[in-house]
Amino acid sequence: MKLMIATAAAAMALAGAATAGSHSGSGDAAAGEKEFNKCKSCHMIVADDGTEIVKGGRTGPNLYNIIGRKAGTVEDFRYGDSIVAAGEAGLVWNEETFVAYVQDPKGFLAEYLDDSGARSKMSFRLRSNMEDVYAYLVTVSPDAETVHEGTGSGS
Repeated sequence: MKLMIATAAAAMALAGAATAGSHSGSGDAAAGEKEFNKCKSCHMIVADDGTEIVKGGRTGPNLYNIIGRKAGTVEDFRYGDSIVAAGEAGLVWNEETFVAYVQDPKGFLAEYLDDSGARSKMSFRLRSNMEDVYAYLVTVSPDAETVHEGTGSGS
């Protein structure tokens, strides 16, 4: 009996470790890829080697490798002051921060920075399926395994 309990506990621990290593969170990446159509009017996804994964607009920053990235740091992109300040204060994109931000960018920054005057250049609000879009962005974020879910920090 003890062996069965120990075996079950070990199996649960291994399953938990496998889940913890997956950074797609609670979303569905395939659904998120479709949902990303709402985002591509402003955002593109272009790999570091120039491979165009999703052709999109240039109003927003390139979202390649966003998961685990410090906010406001895509080179040569002109961010608003508040998102840069949030990045300097430690904001890193993980599931918790991404989902909260895309639902209400201005509100998120105001709360994160504790500054009611904080502004976001992103006016669009994603009202549903945020977790799916996050799961999709994990698939185009090769450095995502370094993200610590829910902590707001990465390495």
